Amino acid sequence: MTASRRSTGSGRCGSVSSVLPRHVLGRIYLLAAIYALEAVLVIGGFHIVSAFHPGLVPVATVSLAVFLGLGYPWLRAQRENLPFGFRCFGGYLACVAAEICIHALAASHGTDIRFLHAAAVAVFATYLLKIPLLILACVPLRTWIRIFRATNPLWLCASLAGVAAWYLGSPLKRLWIASDANVGSVGSFVQIATFDTVQAVLRCVLPNVSGDAATFTIQTPSFGIEVERSCSGMEGLGLILAFTLVWLWYLRKEFRFPHVLLLIPCGLGCMWALNVFRLCALFLIGCFGSEEVAMVGFHSQFGWIAFTVVALAFCVVAEKLPWVRKCHSPASFPVDGPLNGALEAAAGVSEHENESRGESPAIRAYLIPFLAILAATFVSKAASGYFEWLYPLRFVAAAVALCCYWPRLKTLNWRFGWIAPVAGVAVFLVWIAPTWWAGHFAASPIGPALAALSPAARWSWISFRVAAAVITVPLAEELAFRGYLARRFMSWDFDSVAFTGLTALSVCLSSAAFGLMHGRQWLVGILAGLAYALVLRWKGRIGDAVAAHAVSNLLLAAWVLRFGDWAQW
Repeated sequence: MTASRRSTGSGRCGSVSSVLPRHVLGRIYLLAAIYALEAVLVIGGFHIVSAFHPGLVPVATVSLAVFLGLGYPWLRAQRENLPFGFRCFGGYLACVAAEICIHALAASHGTDIRFLHAAAVAVFATYLLKIPLLILACVPLRTWIRIFRATNPLWLCASLAGVAAWYLGSPLKRLWIASDANVGSVGSFVQIATFDTVQAVLRCVLPNVSGDAATFTIQTPSFGIEVERSCSGMEGLGLILAFTLVWLWYLRKEFRFPHVLLLIPCGLGCMWALNVFRLCALFLIGCFGSEEVAMVGFHSQFGWIAFTVVALAFCVVAEKLPWVRKCHSPASFPVDGPLNGALEAAAGVSEHENESRGESPAIRAYLIPFLAILAATFVSKAASGYFEWLYPLRFVAAAVALCCYWPRLKTLNWRFGWIAPVAGVAVFLVWIAPTWWAGHFAASPIGPALAALSPAARWSWISFRVAAAVITVPLAEELAFRGYLARRFMSWDFDSVAFTGLTALSVCLSSAAFGLMHGRQWLVGILAGLAYALVLRWKGRIGDAVAAHAVSNLLLAAWVLRFGDWAQW
């Protein structure tokens, strides 16, 4: 009897361990994912008392990123199967629960300074205890000792990079934040150049444009804008610089150096030129069109459109220019190239060549419907004000993409069982729980805007909105996040991974990405992503995930139309 009980307990632990990553690299990813999720839920959710200096978070983040980046080949080669420390993980969860209780008590004693100081000390104590427990739960102590002995220069460089990131964070931030004491910064030079260029271009079109260099304002009698430092393009330049550096480093074996480095200033120049175009177009839309469209839709969306266009153009040009690429035949593209089928199709690699080297070309079928929705979203929001009157464009774009790739997608298992609608109802209840608990609806411009339309226009817009929520959005998002991303975290050849074989780490990471896409509702978005992924993994049918997603969206649409809670849309 005793032997039987031990066997049962071991079997349960083994079943849990089987869904966790087994090797050191996957365990480090799991460690980072658990800590990030805990930081978002506990620190982001309460944030009553601070247990440590905020600089420690970027230090740890940058250090871990550099260590993983530099040590990736060595870490990936370590294939030792590691046990998971369930006792240490239980202690970690107990510390997290204690920290939540301390935050809750601190919230009820908000005016008691002595209690807040004691709470901060208690939180710091739990922090010092929970982090080592989580580290030892994911990777045993003996393995950590072996890693540090084998990677002496790497973890030292990673630690120095983390400290440097913390030390340089404030000076770098001042490059684009306006300040009277920072007149000679790079940000101010870019602001002046942008202001002068926009003013010169507009004067070629509008002779009555006037500019004030002291306040960086450009105006006509009917409309005016202020070219603030945040609008001068520094943010876009920083994003493009970071993207190009990471891209070239990742594919460094494929390019000629220093030849390829000349593409970086070209990308920066294109980004700055597009920002000048954005400001000029915004000014013209405000003068001759709608001020609301100019300042709300176009102003907020065109920056992301420009970044996407420049980043994609940089990747395509870098892949196509023989002058910057090393000599390779089309079939010798790296199997793990990040653009996979898209860039290879541009370079002339056929699907047969893709399949012959072990890489599935199905990535386009899984991602393009979702990318079509994103592209349509950028366009429709850029052309709208507070009310997105071009929302039907999202439905049309996704429907066209799904029709184009349906011959490949129809081979998937689209059947679903009873668990799918049950999960959809559960997600819907969780989604509306905060609103139900608050007892009132958030303000939204959608309701008044729809009321101002004619009945035909109003119900046409609502019909497209509901059709997108129930048909195209569940299909496109489940294909992208569960069909592709969750399996892509496990293997480059994602299409060879069975849905029933999804690991806990891949489910958590893809669900986190899905939740973050939902903005302010990121937490319930993560929970919804977890529910859809678990439904998919249970039977291995993508139809279950799509059906659950469609049911929750259908119920949410019924809720919105019945109670007028337009903020849910």
